[in-house]
Amino acid sequence: MTSLCKPPRRACLLLTHCIAGGHKAECCHNCHRCFTQFALANHPKQHMRSHTKEQKDACTICSKRFTQADHLKLRMRIHTGECQYSCDICLRRFTQASNLKKHMTIHTGERKYACTNCSKRFSRVSNLKQHMAIHTGERIYVCTICSKRFTQAGNLKTRMTTHTR
Repeated sequence: MTSLCKPPRRACLLLTHCIAGGHKAECCHNCHRCFTQFALANHPKQHMRSHTKEQKDACTICSKRFTQADHLKLRMRIHTGECQYSCDICLRRFTQASNLKKHMTIHTGERKYACTNCSKRFSRVSNLKQHMAIHTGERIYVCTICSKRFTQAGNLKTRMTTHTR
């Protein structure tokens, strides 16, 4: 058990989170590659696997490999259909608490990500990034058949249907 959080929580692994949460950091462990800070000595070692691409754990069903055992556990939930988190409003079920949290923005209407060009707001940063392509003209979605490029995934999907007719 760490002196930072009692009981220890996964969210408190990052030192920056612990300090922001009002905890006092007794020590600091850094990743020497990206300088991310961790409260516990063993966490930079686990984190380094993301840089070295060391993947020790493999899924017995699909053979996908993971850098951390926790990630493998999450993958197994997908295969088994185990959904231990559910929305109290619509009863939709999720394998991860973080996905439930993202889902809840549908019901709350929370949109904390704003476009700096037109002030349109989004509940997810990924939706904001996709929207920004409208302003920048960046066409990141490419048709694998005709190589035509699109700013929106939906437009590419529509284009793909013209090739299958």
